[in-house]
Amino acid sequence: MFDKLKDLGGLMAQAQQMQQKIKDLQAELERQEILGSSGAGMVKVTLNGKGEMRRVEIDASLFKPDDKGVVEDLIVAAANDARAKVEEAMQEQMKQITGGLPLPPGFKL
Repeated sequence: MFDKLKDLGGLMAQAQQMQQKIKDLQAELERQEILGSSGAGMVKVTLNGKGEMRRVEIDASLFKPDDKGVVEDLIVAAANDARAKVEEAMQEQMKQITGGLPLPPGFKL
């Protein structure tokens, strides 16, 4: 019986360590800036690790009245590119923290 309690205690300690590592990772990702781009780099969007947009850069050659819709579409594409990179970075970091431990579908940390 004591062995089971000892195993449970060890498991709880590991869970607490993993939780702290996840908090540290979230703080680190919030500080990181990830760049997404579209239109061969003519539109760039920078997000932090939480997916919050920090900057938008648009090449001056795109500022023509007839291109308004194109510029707006490129901004959306660049933002989506940056968000996809944020998700990819988060998943990679989580793999390192969990040691490849498979998490249940839909489980987010």
